[in-house]
Amino acid sequence: MSGSEENDHRRIVHPTVDDPITAALSLGVGGPVGEHAGRHSWWTPVQVLLALTAICFALGFVQKTPCYRATWSSSETNYSDMCYSDLPYLYVDRGFAELDWPYSSAIAVRDRYQVMEYPVGISYFAYASAYLTHWLSGSPNLDARGGMSQPQLAADPKVHRETLLFTAVEGVGFALCALLAVWFLSGVHLRRPWDAAYFAVSPALLLEGLINWDLLAVVCVAGALWAHARGRPGLTGVMIGLGTAMKLYPLFLLGGLVVVYGRERRWRDLAGATATGLATWVVVNTPAFVSGRAQWNVFWSYNTHREADLGSVWLMLQQMTQHTFGVHTINVVSWLFFGAWCAAVAVLGFSARLTPRLAQLGFLLVAGFLLVNKVYSPQYTLWLLPLAVLARPRWRDQLIWQGGEILYFASVWWYLGGHLEPGGGGDPGFYWLAIIVRMATELYLVGIVVRDVLLPEYDVVREVSWRDHFSWWRQGGPGQLALTPSADGAG
Repeated sequence: MSGSEENDHRRIVHPTVDDPITAALSLGVGGPVGEHAGRHSWWTPVQVLLALTAICFALGFVQKTPCYRATWSSSETNYSDMCYSDLPYLYVDRGFAELDWPYSSAIAVRDRYQVMEYPVGISYFAYASAYLTHWLSGSPNLDARGGMSQPQLAADPKVHRETLLFTAVEGVGFALCALLAVWFLSGVHLRRPWDAAYFAVSPALLLEGLINWDLLAVVCVAGALWAHARGRPGLTGVMIGLGTAMKLYPLFLLGGLVVVYGRERRWRDLAGATATGLATWVVVNTPAFVSGRAQWNVFWSYNTHREADLGSVWLMLQQMTQHTFGVHTINVVSWLFFGAWCAAVAVLGFSARLTPRLAQLGFLLVAGFLLVNKVYSPQYTLWLLPLAVLARPRWRDQLIWQGGEILYFASVWWYLGGHLEPGGGGDPGFYWLAIIVRMATELYLVGIVVRDVLLPEYDVVREVSWRDHFSWWRQGGPGQLALTPSADGAG
């Protein structure tokens, strides 16, 4: 082992000496790593993390097995076994069984199929998955399908097999996204690669990774954090632009960059990140916009006119008060609250003693958006996951937060399946409780992150910098007994 390798090994923060829960669990296998521990001849932290991610995601496939065996045709199985997924239902319903372009304006297509209500990046991914599905299925005759109705098409045995294959193809794509996200996260802080383990073995990733297309945006957010850590604002903007083309929420990372770059007077970097982000979003959206402007606009109009839906505080209040809030009221109040929340995060960021980390600011912004959004689907937990694990890399806090998410995950399916209805009838009180617990655990993590921003000595990522400075001082190095001003760098 070379001297540089030894130094790199010592620089890595090992989880068994950093996290109290991991340290306690390690007692059963020999205890925390010692000062003279050597480096494995092949396994590196990143390779271990990728293996853990693969295992976790494979278990996610297993968790969906009851629905796969039932071909997602049984609502009872979907809800009682908590294995529901949106993926198989759109193969026929959105025209992918006939390989129709999602943004086609052809009357024959639009009279037959509903437009994809998702951002363009998701539509592209689904279309590419459908194309691969058709190729793997032997390129079926699409002309014959044009003469079949949607119910006939859905009932066709060959199409039925294709639907399952389409779901599997998409799932493999999501697994690759999860692996890439972990690779990105492990490189944000080179001395803390093990922080990505909170993502790699997350219960949220296992249970919710295959519900919808959210992992496409998640990997872009992880990529933005990675690029920012390496001082590459242009690439950071590109990843934010790509993520915004998948889901809207990665756009909020620009708010975090305003604080970070603003405090450091890096206006050129802020302009570069914003410009490349906007340019990337425009480039990705252009094919859809040009081929079908009306179809491209469906995503925006659908979300504007959407009513209060599952998981939201709005739905809970409506059910509690038996009063239906108008869509306009929900939109205005939600955006006003979120605007005030963003202002509060900005004040927090600019008034903190040290520049907050991008993951901390991003987590706070996305959390504020979700808390008042008119829909809070179970898989939206994934939006917070890469930000949360880097904002607060501690098992105790992660398990408290994800414990609330798991409770809601189970409750929403049982609620939809009618399993939470009181025996004598009445209101779904347990479902309301699950929403409240979910919000409470999320606010708990918000509070912890805010504390870390205000009191950076509690920030475990910055705490490493303090320890290293102290170590250097004891060894005769530069005696800089102070917290590192910014902990977003990869070093």
